[in-house]
Amino acid sequence: MDTIAAVSTARAVSAIGIVRLSGDGAFAAADAVFRPQDGRPLSAHPRRTMVLGALLDREGRVLDQALAVTFPKGGSYTGEDSAEFHCHGSPVVLEEALQSLFAHGARQALGGEFTKRAFLSGNLDLTQAEAVIDLIEAETADAARNAAGQLEGSLRRRIEGVYENLMEVTSRFYAVVDYPDEDIEDLETPQLRAALEGGVADLEGLAATFRRGQVLKQGVATAIVGRPNVGKSSLLNALVGFDRCLVTDVAGTTRDTVEEKVLVGGVLLRLIDTAGIRDTADAVEQLGVERSRAALAGAELALAMADGPLTEEDLEILREASRCPHWILIWSKADLGGGPEALPEDLSPDAAVTLSSRTGEGISDLEAAVAALYPVGAAPAGQLLTNPRQAQAVTRALEALRGALTALESGLTPDAALTDTEAALGALGELTGRTIREDLVEQIFSRFCVGK
Repeated sequence: MDTIAAVSTARAVSAIGIVRLSGDGAFAAADAVFRPQDGRPLSAHPRRTMVLGALLDREGRVLDQALAVTFPKGGSYTGEDSAEFHCHGSPVVLEEALQSLFAHGARQALGGEFTKRAFLSGNLDLTQAEAVIDLIEAETADAARNAAGQLEGSLRRRIEGVYENLMEVTSRFYAVVDYPDEDIEDLETPQLRAALEGGVADLEGLAATFRRGQVLKQGVATAIVGRPNVGKSSLLNALVGFDRCLVTDVAGTTRDTVEEKVLVGGVLLRLIDTAGIRDTADAVEQLGVERSRAALAGAELALAMADGPLTEEDLEILREASRCPHWILIWSKADLGGGPEALPEDLSPDAAVTLSSRTGEGISDLEAAVAALYPVGAAPAGQLLTNPRQAQAVTRALEALRGALTALESGLTPDAALTDTEAALGALGELTGRTIREDLVEQIFSRFCVGK
């Protein structure tokens, strides 16, 4: 493989910056741009050992005092000869170091190319490779732990357990057919049924983790709704910890949706502060109201606010909020005497809390209510599906196994059921990368940043 190089840390002023390279010519390029303090070539030093020396520019002039380390083929992240330079984090130094490597035979790495080579070399399967970007992008501790578990192979092992059981019955059937003279035990229908039922149970459990995986990774789309001046912007400000929205006593101050991500009860919420919903003759405010209704229609969670006593306008908004998968009723302005009152029978929120955005009273109750709606769950770290590609592959495998069971229950012979079983094996192989199209590989790794 040709030699690739990239800056692997942010291109901003920092204490430390890292330049990495990988490929057949990695050691030669590293020797050309780095002069160890002891006078020996970098490639002559033990692998995985930091070496102090001078990093050189394209003209051979000292650019920085740095540390360098080499990794051997078969024992590196990419599976190839690799090296890294740990220097001071000046963007200029990093760029000059990179240009020096280009002058000595390396080329610019594409986005995700290091991880793609790790996959192609067999160091990572696809679930582990996808976990790398999930770990980089993790916005909560739970998301980071799940990604770390996938990177360690937790999801792969769960999938491979199902794959191997299905492969065992499939291979035994074909062995009997292809080698009738050998003493190979026939595949009986009860054995096949047991394998299929076990696979269905395992995959149903795995498919059920996708919703939680999406919550961990992307957060919950949450609309804060209510009449004008009910305290929506004050609540968003209280949750994010700073004055994100303008708050005044004038009704209709918020004319557009305002979005922020924030942890509430350990759950990542994508909060959308909306314009107060009411009938208005103001054309600009009306546009904001329409956007508020659209945000509510697309939300997973609604935080519906009222400060009592309830008006017909309030009730209309609460009924709209109740159409979301989940909604929490918030009685706002507790410091001014706001509090709960009886609701009509057709309104039953998942939770109701009383709070004051100004004093912070009741915020902990809101956090507890959100945490109860989106629990971490019992799935071990690393065994949550986190993207649609994974979920779709599991769903296809599950549907194929259900089809195989239906064939058996209809009285068909095992060979008829095994057609669907092989389709399930193909879907599971695509999930981990055992069988995968080249264009899909390109699509997956295009999400990665350069340098990883």
